[in-house]
Amino acid sequence: MGVAGKHFPSHSPDGSAQNADATPPAGTGATDERVRRESRFGHLLGRPEFAAISGTVLVFAVFAIGAGGSGMFDLDGIMNWSQVAAYLGILSVGACLLMIAGEFDLSIGSMIGFAGMMVAIPTMYFHWPIALSILFAFAGCTAIGALNGYLVMRTRLPSFIVTLAFMFILRGLTLALSIMFADRTIVSGVGDVAKADALSNFLFHGTAFKGLFIALAHMGIGKMLDNGQPLVPGVPKVILWWFALTIIGAFVLAKTRYGNWILAVGGDANAAKNVGVPVKRVKISLFMLTAFCSCLFAVLQVCDIGSAAADRGLQKEFEAIIAAVIGGTLLTGGYGSVIGSAFGALIFGVVQIGITYTNIDSDWFRVFLGLMLLMAVLFNHYVRRRVAQS
Repeated sequence: MGVAGKHFPSHSPDGSAQNADATPPAGTGATDERVRRESRFGHLLGRPEFAAISGTVLVFAVFAIGAGGSGMFDLDGIMNWSQVAAYLGILSVGACLLMIAGEFDLSIGSMIGFAGMMVAIPTMYFHWPIALSILFAFAGCTAIGALNGYLVMRTRLPSFIVTLAFMFILRGLTLALSIMFADRTIVSGVGDVAKADALSNFLFHGTAFKGLFIALAHMGIGKMLDNGQPLVPGVPKVILWWFALTIIGAFVLAKTRYGNWILAVGGDANAAKNVGVPVKRVKISLFMLTAFCSCLFAVLQVCDIGSAAADRGLQKEFEAIIAAVIGGTLLTGGYGSVIGSAFGALIFGVVQIGITYTNIDSDWFRVFLGLMLLMAVLFNHYVRRRVAQS
């Protein structure tokens, strides 16, 4: 405790004492600026999305050199890898926020196949309006997500175990129900029904900004088909959903009390509970969010491809986790970035599609993904130690 009227010396970084009230001598402005610049760089280095943004720049540079003249960065090429990134990006938003809260959901991939069947079977075999089938799928998936969260909170079992069980349960249910009702593992014709339904067509099917892309094609930006239509008819709806979810997720995490709760729960759940954070409610709601993202992925895929298949979503849970980790999210929770996870998904999409524009064997894609994951984990570990020491 300080004493009134007294002034105590402060200490410089090298341990030497300084008078706190002393005016810095003339000519030390450059030194102060040097220290300030290091501080800014250190702050930038400590941002969770720093590695993902740097990795994105590096990946773009590599493919600009290795596949620059192959059409990868033409308008149709951009839409190809952006669409792949968008599908994974939707999953990574939910996975990132749940991981920041200190939990995992390994049922994401199986939920995609299950949700697709929940849309396709009632529509094609029970003749439900597709909008009702989609609503049914969202309600069912979020209920399963709530059950996942409830079991984790109630039993105190690791979320890895609980959601691993649901991964097998949902995959088995998808196979069994598809064989029971459709007598096969693929249900087709859903895309035509979605196209004919005004609401489903507006939200989930096809592309947006068609007039703009026709104008761009006539201006020479993009290729034209023989029938006078542009090769790229518009922006796929999945990309718009990805942008919307990423912006909302980033805003919630950075600017709202609920975002502070997520970070607090992942950092120390007991301490968060002691200061009044509703830990159970936060975690259950995040399990519901990951289920919602999986269902959205399935609905967009079914409406776009036009069919549902029992094997959809295989290994997507791991890809979503990889995107979140590349984006700076710690596996231990309490630290991460939704923006970073979006860049992680973008890296995934660029590399997966970009390899096809080069002479590199596509089998190397998994090798690259594993190396990216390892480097991201090591970098995040370094950043965490640096932040803890400071």
